[in-house]
Amino acid sequence: MSARSWPFLLRPSDEPSPGDWATSAKGTRVRFADGLEAFCATSGLWNVPLGYGRDEIADAVSEALRDASYLTLFRRSHPLAEEAAERVISFTGMPFSRVLHATSGGAANDLVMKLSRQYWSIEEGMPRRLVVGLRGSYHGLTYGAHALSGDELGQAVYGVDGRDVRHVPFDDGGAALEALCRREGNRIAALVVEPVLGSGAIEVPADFLDAVQRLRAQYGFLLVADEVATGFGRTGVRFASSRWMPHPDALVLSKALTNGACAASVVVVGERIATAFDRHDALLVHGETQAGTPSSCAAIVATLDLYEQLDVDRLFPEVIAQIDRLEERLVGHPRVIGVAGRGAFRALRIAGRTSASTEPGGTEPVGASKEEIVELVERIRRAGAIVHPGPSVLQLIPAAISDSADLDRLGDVLCDVLDEQDAA
Repeated sequence: MSARSWPFLLRPSDEPSPGDWATSAKGTRVRFADGLEAFCATSGLWNVPLGYGRDEIADAVSEALRDASYLTLFRRSHPLAEEAAERVISFTGMPFSRVLHATSGGAANDLVMKLSRQYWSIEEGMPRRLVVGLRGSYHGLTYGAHALSGDELGQAVYGVDGRDVRHVPFDDGGAALEALCRREGNRIAALVVEPVLGSGAIEVPADFLDAVQRLRAQYGFLLVADEVATGFGRTGVRFASSRWMPHPDALVLSKALTNGACAASVVVVGERIATAFDRHDALLVHGETQAGTPSSCAAIVATLDLYEQLDVDRLFPEVIAQIDRLEERLVGHPRVIGVAGRGAFRALRIAGRTSASTEPGGTEPVGASKEEIVELVERIRRAGAIVHPGPSVLQLIPAAISDSADLDRLGDVLCDVLDEQDAA
């Protein structure tokens, strides 16, 4: 067996050949080893909304590495960490007061679980240990985040500890959450909500969020917005949770935080949590060696500068309008049996190859299998566009700098490939 890297989320038998490896990326284009160039309609893993290869971010990281290749946040801080924290809080437009640095969305969600449980320990002197997530949610694959994720992701195989985690549906107007609160409300530390679920691009309905706020006022649990996937304009506003009233107690950010340039995430914390830790002079036992390094903080600052300079608050709505038109074009295709998502985070639900097939005794077409979706994604890449697989869906998550030619071409590719499969 030759020495090589182990790609994520692939069976050994599915590993691509070296000719299919991505070798470079610039703007909205990714080039592969065999010479193929494709429009990236996923903006990386939706973490590169400003386009690949931004010199402004690379220059800032390079300067930081030369000034101080490494500085720690263990028991101290440094100027770039403080500047990044100040800039992030200001950019959210919400009344947050502290920033905890981490290295990934999963690590940040682990941190949220620890933080919320300790908050109740110091405030009430007794544990509230339950952390509640949504069915179908995705929060990462580190140990705590893996338990919090509401998708079936092999949690039992890995011995993930879900004893202090609960999951509730989001499409019942909050009825299941209310029932859980009646049973265990005095044990619930926090509810963690993605405004749009990362796995299937399904928007959490307003009636559920209304119920959350009512139950939050009644039972006191912390509300955490996981905007790793949806932040920085992806849904049409900077942060979807900025419209939640009252605002969340904490906000989890990663991905677009550095435009994909560095392994960085943050937990942005409101006064309720920060004041409690200050009042009790409580020690949060957490730390990551590579969290908040000068290079990652420089990338955060440079990325936020670019958001302002490029006027992403204007760019994303323009892209969203083009996606609306693309969706209208595709929704009549016999293989497209539904759409989901919000803003520039969309999904097309794809019928199985025999589009007339229905569930036994039902009238709804059967969604495409995982194998069919994976095959479609590869066919689309070969035709010149990159989309992301989901449960019976193709996810479309383009960059803010995508232009009309990009998205028109994406529509052509999708129609051509779906027509080919439909004919087959």
